[in-house]
Amino acid sequence: MIDVYTWATPNGHKVHIMLEECGLEYKVHPINIGAGDQFGEAFLKISPNNKIPAIVDADGPDGKPISLFESGAILVYLAGKTGKFLPEDVRGKYDALQWLMFQMGGVGPMLGQAHHFRIYAPEKIEYAINRYTNEAKRLYGVIDKQLSTHPWLAGDSYSIADMATFPWLRSWQNQGVELDDYPNLKRWFNEIAERPAVKRAVEVLAKERKPLRTDAEREVLFGATQYQRR
Repeated sequence: MIDVYTWATPNGHKVHIMLEECGLEYKVHPINIGAGDQFGEAFLKISPNNKIPAIVDADGPDGKPISLFESGAILVYLAGKTGKFLPEDVRGKYDALQWLMFQMGGVGPMLGQAHHFRIYAPEKIEYAINRYTNEAKRLYGVIDKQLSTHPWLAGDSYSIADMATFPWLRSWQNQGVELDDYPNLKRWFNEIAERPAVKRAVEVLAKERKPLRTDAEREVLFGATQYQRR
């Protein structure tokens, strides 16, 4: 049994997708980031950066429990545990890992900033909105070009690189992007969205997550609470 500490966000969905695709048994522990659950002492023991998702696998690699934070690391771990969705050949493995790092270092952070300044920031800063909207479009272009010559991000096989990237593109409208401008990406996106495991995964905690409604919730996510040393 794998315990998953998570919320219905793109980073949470990455791990939900992998668990569903692998058919692994897991138990969901909601971490309501708007309510500040991520700052609880018990959660910080397994996720010291106070971010979701995190997992505890009772059956770790040495037969003992192992805890992991950082969604990319969790995907690599689950691929190793199951032998799925990360090519075994050396070249294929590193093709997939480089696109996973592309998501972790570029797609997630930059699209997260686009969401923040376009939707959540208390004041609309034109420079920031333009900067991150343009970067979002650039990243979509990089993905679209890769998918013009490959069915999947890392080549011929669906992998953890696709699982990591897809959830961040589900909010393309919030990022100021038109999906029709990226036909190869759109083909790939729709194909992933129709996978039964993905359909199940994106529903995990979806009914629990609500739009930010109060100043207190915004303060938890974006204010001084986020920056306290713990």
